[in-house]
Amino acid sequence: MTDTTDAAQTDDVTPEPNGPVEPDGPTEAEQLAFDVGDVPGGLPSAIEAILMVVDEPVTEVALASALEVPVPDVEEALEGLEEGYAAQQRGFALRQVAGGWRMYSRADYAPVVSRFILDGQQAKLTQASLETLAVIAYRQPVSRGRVASVRGVNVDGVIRTLLTRGLIEEVGTDDESTATLYGTTSVFLERLGLQSLDDLPALAPYLPEVDVLDEIAESGRA
Repeated sequence: MTDTTDAAQTDDVTPEPNGPVEPDGPTEAEQLAFDVGDVPGGLPSAIEAILMVVDEPVTEVALASALEVPVPDVEEALEGLEEGYAAQQRGFALRQVAGGWRMYSRADYAPVVSRFILDGQQAKLTQASLETLAVIAYRQPVSRGRVASVRGVNVDGVIRTLLTRGLIEEVGTDDESTATLYGTTSVFLERLGLQSLDDLPALAPYLPEVDVLDEIAESGRA
């Protein structure tokens, strides 16, 4: 009697391929691979493409990392683009603000842009909002109560407006009173065209010091 067990098992085994299986298409790494030297325009054009899609200033380091090139090369390309746009009197400009770079419409064309977007009306901050924002900018981190002491009025509604517009943010709490402290944001720097708070005009000497604010607040409660 012939034993057919081994033959049956042999028939069920799928033969192994002779070599590694080739993928059907390019891998994800291959799809993401990029060399700035392989595209028309090279590094400057690659930087332009990135700047067209960012919604906040991007640093030289971030650009260099994304494009896998040295930071000095990125800095040189950015400066070249900035000078080139100015020389060509383009409708947009490349500006360095809030520690990074971003495209902006040129200031010369502000009336045209405003008319197109806002139909001739510009959304401006009220005087109360501007005063409150100034106090926060020069005395940050500062609590709502101290801001109210300087202005002499309730600032709850104005604080909410500034928070909604992204000009200020909560930056912590006061150790003694546990009150929320506020400071300005990168959007604030960007809107004013500043690199840092050190670039603010010298207005701080005209504002009361923190200990004076406390005295004003205490007298107001009496």
